[in-house]
Amino acid sequence: MSESKVALVTGAGQGIGRGIALKLASDGFDVVVADLAVQEEKAEGVVNEIEALGRRAIFVAADVSRKADVEAAVAAAVDQLGGFDVIVNNAGIAQVKPILDVTEEDLNRILQVNVNSVVFGIQAASASFIERGVKGRIISAASIASIQGFPILGAYSASKFAVRGLTQVAAQELAPHGITVNAYAPGIVGTGMWELIDAELSKINGKPLGQNLKENVDSISLGRIETPEDVAGVVSFFASENSGYVTGQVLLVDGGMLYN
Repeated sequence: MSESKVALVTGAGQGIGRGIALKLASDGFDVVVADLAVQEEKAEGVVNEIEALGRRAIFVAADVSRKADVEAAVAAAVDQLGGFDVIVNNAGIAQVKPILDVTEEDLNRILQVNVNSVVFGIQAASASFIERGVKGRIISAASIASIQGFPILGAYSASKFAVRGLTQVAAQELAPHGITVNAYAPGIVGTGMWELIDAELSKINGKPLGQNLKENVDSISLGRIETPEDVAGVVSFFASENSGYVTGQVLLVDGGMLYN
């Protein structure tokens, strides 16, 4: 087994996932960059960035809504990087629709990607940790929408409330093995997901492109939009020895939007 620790980050080809992967690499982790096969070019770019930091990295194509893909990504961490200590269930999608317009297909899709993937990640990671006697870390993507439901984001809010519940349950069940389970709850991050949300809100309420985003950013106490690096700092904490006595928590990292 390698001396360095190994982290697996899903959805790591861009956005928040890329920021997390690079931060963990700077913390000394070797990293499995997992993302959809169609994101391979971007993901390989992240692999190169990690290697430039002096760490090892591999790309693994994975559709996190498929249990077998998540299990294969975990296996690749052990087989190719020689260890596996942290999983970051980061991959997710947004949907912007009034609750009355959410279709069966919409609901199935967002639950498969945002909820099922977290269950599969918890299962695959904990099985590997327990088998190898590793007191590993499971870290998942929640959202401010896991604490408060937001209009026009009904299915998304429901999926993130589910992540919060799974985090609390898994933390209790896995504590006897020394495995901690936590989640991070970003607010408005300047990535493609919020560009999508802004565009869809514009269609619904008729405000010009960019106006919905600006109004939301204006509500942030710290007065600026969130960056992937802001989120990555919290994940870094959860992956570090500093959080050894923290489990079952969802930590808001939103610049001061919600107070819980």
